[in-house]
Amino acid sequence: MTKTAKETALKILNDSLIGVMSTVEQNKPHSRYMTFFHEEFILYTVTSKETHKVEELQKNPNTHILLGYEGKGFGDAFLEIEGTVEESQEEGMKEKVWNKHLKGWFDGPDDPKLIILKITPTQMHVMNKIGKAPQIIDF
Repeated sequence: MTKTAKETALKILNDSLIGVMSTVEQNKPHSRYMTFFHEEFILYTVTSKETHKVEELQKNPNTHILLGYEGKGFGDAFLEIEGTVEESQEEGMKEKVWNKHLKGWFDGPDDPKLIILKITPTQMHVMNKIGKAPQIIDF
């Protein structure tokens, strides 16, 4: 049975934690690797409020994310995600996404520098499925 674009996208979101997040600074893209968590199609990432990306997103909340390519071959499906970013104010989200790997950057989920960025997709493209055009998911 063939998976729908949404089913494929959810599988990629479930299987992929690290991706590339791009922001805009002085009309130029700025990209960096980030770790992502998700609830359905809403993505979350942890960062410090003292980073350039936070300043960039305050000026322009649009982002583009690449997620899912594993480098195993030319047919690896991956996601191109267009969306908008805001600081998450959701109760308990810091504790929910906290893990031991963040200890190198933060004292704990209550560290005042730690913030959660919430990425709300406007569109996703399921890319690189052999023999298929990109599949578009609108939100």
